[in-house]
Amino acid sequence: TMLNRLGQLRDEAASGGRQAVLCGDFNIAHTPLDIKNAKANEKHAGFLPEERAYVDRWLGEYEFVDVMRDLAGDIQGPYTWWSQRGRAFDNNVGWRLDYQFATPELAQTARGFVIDKAPSYDARWSDHAPLTITYDV
Repeated sequence: TMLNRLGQLRDEAASGGRQAVLCGDFNIAHTPLDIKNAKANEKHAGFLPEERAYVDRWLGEYEFVDVMRDLAGDIQGPYTWWSQRGRAFDNNVGWRLDYQFATPELAQTARGFVIDKAPSYDARWSDHAPLTITYDV
């Protein structure tokens, strides 16, 4: 169902129709840049090869753009989720699980992003931090 809808959105945008952005918590760290300890997590849900390949299809075959990664470039992180265990938040041992995937024309209008990470562990309202992207539309 997801791939069918992505195809519909892609086709509508490509034919001059509405642009689209899919955003939310997808619970997949797409690449090693999106997870602090990639090697140690290769066999864990959220970083399995088949999960990452599924997102690859969205970006390749379905032509969506990972807008935050496009803006941030090839840097480690930034992350949007930290485990409640240990000192993951304090040590920034995180995962990037929250995304905005946009059609190419809309993605080109992205001007910046903010991950609204709480200033300290005790000030957190969630184990996720919201991702906001500014589009010039």
